[in-house]
Amino acid sequence: MSSDPAVGWLLHPQLAQDTVRVGDLALCRVLLINDANYPWLLLVPRRPDIGEIMELTAADQSQLMGEIMQVSRVLKAITVCDKLNIAALGNVVPQLHVHVIARSKGDAAWPKPVWGAVPPRAYDQTTQRQLIGLLREQLPLIAAD
Repeated sequence: MSSDPAVGWLLHPQLAQDTVRVGDLALCRVLLINDANYPWLLLVPRRPDIGEIMELTAADQSQLMGEIMQVSRVLKAITVCDKLNIAALGNVVPQLHVHVIARSKGDAAWPKPVWGAVPPRAYDQTTQRQLIGLLREQLPLIAAD
């Protein structure tokens, strides 16, 4: 039997459909939501059958908070946004995932929540590649696509 806590972990199909992989941190897979209305990342702990932060071990909870802070700092520096929205909702997708969204005054939903405000707008390939490249340069990824 493997002692790797990620054994058996699979990314939820809805998350896979809506995102592009940036890479893996020690605990979380970092994904970019394919919505150019907002620079929007997801952190998904690579642990099977976890739906809530409280279900993670204490060590993983601490690691998750550290990774949220790392990703938040990098996203804020790259986007020079006015505000970061950070949330773990999971009402539609039960797999634990944390949203880190760069918000700017005048964005498509400002100052309201982003959910359902406007239809998603796919990134053009150049902008998406540039953003992912900056994220990969500045995050301590252990693996990337």
